[in-house]
Amino acid sequence: MMRHLISAADLTRDDAVQILDTAEEMARVADRPIKKLPTLRGRTICNLFFEDSTRTRISFEAAEKRLSADVINFAAKGSSVSKGESLKDTAQTLEAMGVDAVVIRHGASGAPYRLATSGWIDAPVINAGDGTHQHPTQALLDAFTMRRRLVGRDAGLGQDLAGKRVTIVGDVLHSRVARSNVDLLHTLGAEVTLVAPPTLVPVGVEHWPCEVSYDLDSVLTKSDAVMMLRVQRERMNAAFFPTEREYSRRYGLDGDRMARMPEHAIVMHPGPMVRGMEITAEVADSDRCTVVEQVANGVSIRMAVLYLLLGGNESQSTRTEEK
Repeated sequence: MMRHLISAADLTRDDAVQILDTAEEMARVADRPIKKLPTLRGRTICNLFFEDSTRTRISFEAAEKRLSADVINFAAKGSSVSKGESLKDTAQTLEAMGVDAVVIRHGASGAPYRLATSGWIDAPVINAGDGTHQHPTQALLDAFTMRRRLVGRDAGLGQDLAGKRVTIVGDVLHSRVARSNVDLLHTLGAEVTLVAPPTLVPVGVEHWPCEVSYDLDSVLTKSDAVMMLRVQRERMNAAFFPTEREYSRRYGLDGDRMARMPEHAIVMHPGPMVRGMEITAEVADSDRCTVVEQVANGVSIRMAVLYLLLGGNESQSTRTEEK
C-alpha cells in the first residue's frame, strides 16, 4: 500500500482488491459481541474536518475506535481556523502533538494533496473529501457494496467488478463521489455511464473513462447498479435546471423506473438523500436500495484503509529498527 490515500485514481487494481478483501475481514468484526481489534493501540489519529459531515466523520471515528486507536476530532467551526489560522499552521500544530495519521475533509480541492506533499506533517494523510475533486473511501465502500451484492461475499474475494454496468445519475458537475467512482470502477473493470442534464456535466468529461448519456430511461434496462446523486445546491452559483419538478421528472428514480431495471440490479446513494427530488420514498425504502448497507460497509472499508496504511507502516518501521 502507498503512504497516503488522496485519490481513487492512485489505486491500482491490486491495491483496490486488497482493500476490498481486507474490508471483508473487518466486516466480520462487526458480527462479534466485542467489536474491537488491538491493531492500532497506542496510535493517535486526527479527524480534521473543515466541512460539515455526518456519515463520513462518524464512520471514520467508529473505524478508528474499533481498531483501538486514540482519536482526536477537529472541527473548523469553533477552532482557531475561524480566527484565520492557515492549514499549514494547523498541520504543524498536529505534528507537534505527534499524531500518527490525519483524516482530512476540506472545501478546497487539492487540500489533502497539499497536506500530504508539503512536508508540514510526517504522517499518512487520508482524503475524506476535498471540494468537488475526490472522495476515495466513498468510492471504495460503493465498490465493496456492489461486489457483495452482485458477485457475493465469499465468491467476491479476490475478484473485481469486470463486466458490471454502473450508471451514475445526477449532479456530476459538483460531485467528488462521481469522479472517484468513475476512476475506481474503471480500474476494477466496470463499465460506467454518467447520466445528467447537459448543464451538470463537467467540461472535459469526454476524457473520463466512461460513457455519457442524457436519457435515463435508455440506460436503466442494462444497468447492474444505479447510483443516484444529490443536487448540491450549496456548491451552485447559478440556475442549472428550470425547476425541481422538471429535474425529478427527467432524472429522478421512482417506482416505475426501478421496475424497468434488471431483477438483480441495485439502487445506491452516497447520502444524504433528498426524498422526492432524485429518489422517491418508495425506491429509498425498497429492498433493492443499499443506502444503509453502504453506511455499514463504510466502517469496514475505513478500517481496512487505516489498517493497511498504519499497520503496514508500523511493520515496516519495526523491520527497519530491527536491522
